[in-house]
Amino acid sequence: MKSFLALLFLFPLAIIAQVSDEEQLKSFYDTSLLEGQSYEWLDHLSNQIGGRLSGSYNAERAVRYTESELKNMGLDRVWLQPVMVPKWTRGPKEYAYIESKPGAVNAVNICALGGSVATPDGGLKTGVIEVKGIEELEKLGREAIQGKIVFYNRPMQANLINTFEAYGGCVDQRYSGAAEAAKYGAAGVIVRSMNLRIDDLPHTGSMSYGDLPAEKRIPAAAISTQDAELLSSMLALDDSIKFYFNQKCQVFPDVQSYNVIGEITGSEFPGQIITVGGHLDSWDLGDGAHDDGAGCVQSMEVLRLFKETGYRPKRTIRVVLFMNEENGLRGGRKYAEVAKEKGEQHIFALESDAGGFTPRGFSFDCSDADFERIQSWKSLFEPYLIHYFEQGGSGADIGPLKGEGVVLAGLRPDTQRYFDHHHAANDTFEHVNRRELELGAATMASLVYLIDKYGTASLQKIKG
Repeated sequence: MKSFLALLFLFPLAIIAQVSDEEQLKSFYDTSLLEGQSYEWLDHLSNQIGGRLSGSYNAERAVRYTESELKNMGLDRVWLQPVMVPKWTRGPKEYAYIESKPGAVNAVNICALGGSVATPDGGLKTGVIEVKGIEELEKLGREAIQGKIVFYNRPMQANLINTFEAYGGCVDQRYSGAAEAAKYGAAGVIVRSMNLRIDDLPHTGSMSYGDLPAEKRIPAAAISTQDAELLSSMLALDDSIKFYFNQKCQVFPDVQSYNVIGEITGSEFPGQIITVGGHLDSWDLGDGAHDDGAGCVQSMEVLRLFKETGYRPKRTIRVVLFMNEENGLRGGRKYAEVAKEKGEQHIFALESDAGGFTPRGFSFDCSDADFERIQSWKSLFEPYLIHYFEQGGSGADIGPLKGEGVVLAGLRPDTQRYFDHHHAANDTFEHVNRRELELGAATMASLVYLIDKYGTASLQKIKG
């Protein structure tokens, strides 16, 4: 009889536990959608501060603003983590044209790639050779390339549903194209923008010269997809046309900046850390609303939602706004370095760096056992149309935390519109939908809550 009564007692508790999770998730979504703060934070970052290029005055303003807002939230601890970052400036607006014959020119839209050197004084004008990728350089050889501008014109693959996969298929020409072309004596590089649309907006992004000595570095710029099509068409008709571009970007010595960090101390396991974050720096052409102002404010909102709904986490929940993801990843590396030095135990890290679009789910870099555990929570997300749970990558800033037993994850919003704005002048506040942004924040809070409450498979293994 006693065992029967015990079963009757335990059965309702099992139901209550499940209902409790459902109610807690609903509370996150209700609070974010009805009383959210993320959109107001993003409005300030975008419209009162603007583009936050690493090492810039605006990046410093963003550090001070977000530090203040985290303190206003009443977190247990807020601090700045110093990190040395590169400083590169674009200078005056770039100018370029295609010259079909002396005096006959077509102005085109370009922008310097981040980290590029300037053109010679007065600009650079010479012949153009078009390629679809770096691998074509060796086939052409030095004789064909010497003294010319290499025009990389491989488009993103439009039939790939995951646009990040399409981006990954051609971004090497932006990142390494100048270094590789310089080896064959090229005078400069023009790269088709990483954009699935045909429009007039050039998209910047990071590039590297590798170990190329300073005197051999050549200027590199992105050209809009519309003008890439024009240049390609004109070359097909006459390969003797010339291209002119002028840019005055500069590289300066490294300067000090900061990661912005705040946390709620865990009530039971304060030494076990769950990190959620995005990168505070952005490129300078727009105001960095999607990349990655959205991820920063969503991450801040996770901690605010915990406080507003009255949930006291078992483990320490830490928000990190990383500096210098775009052109160096210094913030992510510094955070992981300090964590290792202090012997901190990170069990989970979540990053939002794919825009403030409608959330679809998450990608996880974790063991099969941890992924199986996470998948058991999928039904809790179904009422919010969150369905994408896949093993794969996570986020650039949290990548350096990777280690045995650490689960890494990335928020995965719908990707179809992301590269319309990525690193371009139209990455601005008015292109972020409030409701989509707030849904993303609630989705992140829900996953963090479940990890906090139930732990990871690795922790269970240790406990067992």
